[in-house]
Amino acid sequence: MSTASAPTACVVYITTDSAQAADSLAAALVQEKLAACVNRIGPIQSTYSWKDQLQQDAEYLLMVKTSATRLPALQQRVQELHSYDVPEIIAVPVVAGLPAYLDWINMQTQESDT
Repeated sequence: MSTASAPTACVVYITTDSAQAADSLAAALVQEKLAACVNRIGPIQSTYSWKDQLQQDAEYLLMVKTSATRLPALQQRVQELHSYDVPEIIAVPVVAGLPAYLDWINMQTQESDT
């Protein structure tokens, strides 16, 4: 597989506390052209330390496909919409993929001229 032309695509992982929150966040990111596609997975079981206490919670995982150029705006928007004090926002670069799909991600996440 080869990579598409710039900008580079990335996959962003975001967790939420409910299916409704995940769906709402996914819709906002796609509608605002911050993401080309969002997959919801879950519920999943998350185990983590928060404020020095072990936590185990059911969460929903979003796999967000976006362009690297839209990542700062995506992070800002997630922080505005998310209910967590510190939401999980982890971006992983896409090193290869079907060129037509990567081009589609870039096209879907282009900022409008409005």
